[in-house]
Amino acid sequence: MAEEPQPPIREGLDPTADDPDTGEPSTEKTAPVDRKEAAALSSLDSTTQDTDAASKLKNIDQDALAKAISRLELETGEKGVGEPSEREKAFNERRRKEREERERIAKVKVDAGDVGLLVQELDLSKGKATELLKTHEGDAVKAMRAWVTALV
Repeated sequence: MAEEPQPPIREGLDPTADDPDTGEPSTEKTAPVDRKEAAALSSLDSTTQDTDAASKLKNIDQDALAKAISRLELETGEKGVGEPSEREKAFNERRRKEREERERIAKVKVDAGDVGLLVQELDLSKGKATELLKTHEGDAVKAMRAWVTALV
């Protein structure tokens, strides 16, 4: 196993400077980035594989993320002025459908007895059992079948 060669050390350069090659501040003008946009973009970079990471990705500010991505596209010149591309239309449609699905699931009412049943029989937390029931329209039988089928 050969190690990759390290880049040469350049003495006298400012490591905090914008341009690492010259050590000088960057002269390129960049648009100020909104905090929401930065937070939305940084949440996409998370490499943790825990269960909280998935829920955090669901809760990112979609509008701020779309604004940040469009700003990046404009800076790199990938997007022209005018109508959105087919890819953007498909992305926006998919995002709209996901939002509608989340709203539909949020409106579903579940019975506390069904939640208790799933917690006891499937060894789930109350939150996960509630989410599973809401996803399956409050039907405990459908929820249990889906859970068992997903494990197989």
